[in-house]
Amino acid sequence: MSRFWSQSVQALEPYVPGEQPLIKNLIKLNTNEHPLAPSPKVIEAIQKGLDGSLRLYPDPESTQLTQAIANYYDVSPKSVFVGNGSDEVLAHVFYALLKQSKPLYYPEITYGFYPTYCRYFDIEAQRIPLDDQLRIRPEDYFPTAECEAGAILIANPNAPTGHALSLAEIESILKANAQIPVVIDEAYVDFGAQSAVQLLDKYPNLMVVHTLSKSRSLAGLRVGFAMGAPELIEGLERAKNSFNSYPLDRLAQLGATAAIGDAAYFEAACQTVIETRENLVKSLTELGFVVLPSKANFVFARHPNHDGGDLAAWLREQGILVRHFDTPKIRQYLRITVGTPEQCRSLTEMLAKRIQA
Repeated sequence: MSRFWSQSVQALEPYVPGEQPLIKNLIKLNTNEHPLAPSPKVIEAIQKGLDGSLRLYPDPESTQLTQAIANYYDVSPKSVFVGNGSDEVLAHVFYALLKQSKPLYYPEITYGFYPTYCRYFDIEAQRIPLDDQLRIRPEDYFPTAECEAGAILIANPNAPTGHALSLAEIESILKANAQIPVVIDEAYVDFGAQSAVQLLDKYPNLMVVHTLSKSRSLAGLRVGFAMGAPELIEGLERAKNSFNSYPLDRLAQLGATAAIGDAAYFEAACQTVIETRENLVKSLTELGFVVLPSKANFVFARHPNHDGGDLAAWLREQGILVRHFDTPKIRQYLRITVGTPEQCRSLTEMLAKRIQA
């Protein structure tokens, strides 16, 4: 701790991302990256953009990308906000929408950046317990005479569990909380869950956040976006333009626009991940693992006879990375990214050696 740090920085507990090792030849199944390369059209668009225009500032409104997103999701461009990865988009969401006089509600087990941002922005939060199956119960987010949220944030599918709420369940939360912001973080929705985007016309308090890091294979490009009523988007724009008016560089805008435009590649790539996920679940189940139902590009699994932390450490020694969270309720689980079929086969073969030894 430095004596030159501000008091605010001294109080922070930074988010710890999944390991990004420098060691070569590891099977990396710990950060939910897509196993397939991005659309060839993305590479082509970026290569064409490598010219003298890089000396100029990028379009601060990301107009072409915003229009492409609006066209794909059938919303108005005024209902779209883009940012430097969904984490930055979420930062603006926290500051512009979720910092209310009453507490923010979010699940007790969810994306680890949520409590980090609450500390960063000094937001009071109430973490809502999951049920005994690690599922979100919509009724727990309904206001009561004793308790009422100032805003609600839910990842759907949830991370790291992979569970997904149905569209009807999301709508029940929106109906019960019509006067406060409700944000649905859909980082993994394209792998089999129902998107709340189709509810935007009915609920002006709804905001949906997406990323191109997962289903569009662009974790290295850092592009995310939010969709919601224009008045919500205006709040994010005010926050962005008070912090960084040029969040997306020229190449990121070109690549992301191309990715959104290649729907056929996107849909085929998602289907590949879904099929590989189901095969992985089957293989893990045959090895005795308890695997939670997943609508994401990862699975959450535990073995009744083996400690989760020990398994994760042993797999790393064998050159396979998975994610382990040493926190109550889930410390026996491994979060395993759906890799290529070959990577998943290597994982299950190695686990079989350990379990059957």
